[in-house]
Amino acid sequence: MAAVPATMRAWVVARPGPMESDPLDWVELPVPRPRDDELLVRVTACGVCRTDLHVSEGDLPVHKPRVVPGHEVVGEVIDAGDAVAGFREGDRVGIAWLRRTCGVCRFCRSGRENLCPSSEYTGWDADGGYAEYATAPAAYAYRLPDADDVSIAPLLCAGIIGYRALLRAELPAGGRLGLYGFGGSAHLCAQVALAEGARVHVMTRDAASRALALKLGAASAQGFFDPPPEPLDSAILFAPVGDVVPHALRALDRGGTAAVAGIHLTDIPSLVYEDELFYEKQLRSVTSNTRADGRAFLERVARYGVTATVHPYPLSHAAQALRDLKGGRFDGAAVLVPDG
Repeated sequence: MAAVPATMRAWVVARPGPMESDPLDWVELPVPRPRDDELLVRVTACGVCRTDLHVSEGDLPVHKPRVVPGHEVVGEVIDAGDAVAGFREGDRVGIAWLRRTCGVCRFCRSGRENLCPSSEYTGWDADGGYAEYATAPAAYAYRLPDADDVSIAPLLCAGIIGYRALLRAELPAGGRLGLYGFGGSAHLCAQVALAEGARVHVMTRDAASRALALKLGAASAQGFFDPPPEPLDSAILFAPVGDVVPHALRALDRGGTAAVAGIHLTDIPSLVYEDELFYEKQLRSVTSNTRADGRAFLERVARYGVTATVHPYPLSHAAQALRDLKGGRFDGAAVLVPDG
């Protein structure tokens, strides 16, 4: 086993609340020790996900007090528990949001482990990647495609969840897809949809994000509440703004499906049945992902050359990265990298 220090630097959610109230503390913690079925990973990159913002600001209830956030983790295996097989010291792995499931409930047994009532999540139920070291159950770690660690990191939640949302939106072959919000997840989802023959229309407030959408091949890019130039077969809501749901439903063609990709959404206003739900339109939620979703998405990354637009921040600047995410001050995704 490689030499492992006794302590590490990490961020903890000390006082969940608005980022303006400084809810995170930059602290020194013991380096975690892996359980029998876990890997110990030296973190080389960790994506900054909107879910981290929800955990930090208290939009999601506290599951583990003073949790280390972060669940888009790329790193190097340093140690492993006695029950781990198939991984060696030095292996490059990814740690994602879904951390552990029971494996025996009716959802797990039917291929729907994302709905497991006993599921646990990295950076919410257990410490995540806003740290120099992290642990993960080996059975939930991913083998990674060839690419630099910073570019890979956002794929491990933003990419996988975007892919799950694409499945839930039931986009037909060659269909017309609307994306509401165009941050870390949407810009990866768009690349998969475009590679598979879709026409993509993007609705977002941010001018830089609209420019990125057009650069990636979107057919149009307009304001957040503007109608797309043609009826949609499917729509995905990436922004956690319930007010946009009626707009997305009105933009759907007959029989279309809208999927809400986020773990948190502000209240949805009243819907007008005839305008927004009639003609067999569907509104669906997205809950986490299965490991099969993750493997299928990463295979498409390799096949289609999906790449993340990234903005690196030193690990010690994670709180600033979250404030910039909240303020919409970058397109694509922020990624934390080791200091120095």
